[in-house]
Amino acid sequence: MSLQLTGIHHLTAITANAPENLRFYTQTLGMRLVKKTVNQDDTSAYHLFYADGQATPGTDLTFFDWPVQPEGRGTHSISRTGLRVGSRDSLAWWKSRFDQLKVKSEAVTEIDGRASLDFEDGEGQRLRLIDDGGLAPSHPWDRSPVPAEHQIRGLGPITMSVPDLATTAAVLEEVMNMTRARQYPSPDGIGDVHVFSMGKGGPAAELHVAVQPGLPAARQGAGAVHHVAFRAPDVATLHEWTERLQTFRLPSSGEVERYYFRSLYFREPNGILFEIATDGPGFAVDEPMETLGEGLSLPPFLEHKRSQIEARLKPLV
Repeated sequence: MSLQLTGIHHLTAITANAPENLRFYTQTLGMRLVKKTVNQDDTSAYHLFYADGQATPGTDLTFFDWPVQPEGRGTHSISRTGLRVGSRDSLAWWKSRFDQLKVKSEAVTEIDGRASLDFEDGEGQRLRLIDDGGLAPSHPWDRSPVPAEHQIRGLGPITMSVPDLATTAAVLEEVMNMTRARQYPSPDGIGDVHVFSMGKGGPAAELHVAVQPGLPAARQGAGAVHHVAFRAPDVATLHEWTERLQTFRLPSSGEVERYYFRSLYFREPNGILFEIATDGPGFAVDEPMETLGEGLSLPPFLEHKRSQIEARLKPLV
């Protein structure tokens, strides 16, 4: 059997307002803060991880806290992040909640055959709630302000915008072993969206590629996505992916030890940053599952700098 990615691992975006980001994703969206740490390459910045109640791989929506200007929207970018819920009834519940809390949102509609609800956070981060049919496992957080039956169950699909499909599709299909499944008109009325699936497919294992050559190139900033990560079950499989990228002469970071998972970074031909990350060891490797995210966690290779790091971080509340 050919080497297979098993779905979306996490998605990392950018905020310029960490306290408000924390409030929105934990209080408005009801996600659990499962890891409060720092960007390992820029320890002056928080790296906040939000996920389901058990910090399951495939549920992590993460943010770098950088003092940057708002994103300039366009192509060569990840343009919308899918978040799965269990039913159409949940979408109706969320629409009512967004209206009550004055969260910018659209009407519930059908996109690619799935009931969907587009919305944005306060910095313009573009998100989409999707009815996944309740087929995937659910791990609610018992301290969420959102009832268990309506809580966000995980990531997917992820939508990216490129001006040229051919080169991106070649990497997705020939290098990353994704399957081209179907296409549909882009909801923003600009071009078509091509669906690529991983492993067994389904919304948690799909990358949607919108072809939009008429748009300007995006400029990263607050409200933008930094990168998307795909799932590899273990380090041995990640080694295989490293060798595969080398075989195709695709430049990469080489493997990077992130402590909570091991990663491999590279850019697809239209410049969007991809990561392949292992499912383990996970976020409970350095703190109990019951108290994830309550204190500042640092990987062992940064622990000796804790006092300096903490002194540079601004309070989150």
